[in-house]
Amino acid sequence: METLTFHFDRGTRPSSGQPQLVGVVSSGNLEVLIEPASLNGGCDIEVRTAAHGFGAIWQAVISDFHDRWQLADTRIAINDMGATPAVVSLRLDQAVETLLGGPPASAPTGGQP
Repeated sequence: METLTFHFDRGTRPSSGQPQLVGVVSSGNLEVLIEPASLNGGCDIEVRTAAHGFGAIWQAVISDFHDRWQLADTRIAINDMGATPAVVSLRLDQAVETLLGGPPASAPTGGQP
């Protein structure tokens, strides 16, 4: 297993609510645990993955996620068994939407103008 850690400062969207777990660790999938934490406005993400050597891809996926959500005072733990970047993004968004109760402010709503 490889462990990668990421930290982001100055998030603008504090998390609230109870810790949430989404996804299932199995062949080719992952689980995400997200929870509020006192981190002085920061967001900590720890990835435990069975796929070694993909740090640059994880950095890109996690940075994109943080750019979308701008989470503050949030801790995220990811247990990965080889999920694709698209599945990682989907699970991360699903976890935050479950915790916060909706999509990011910049996300399209799907409604008609």
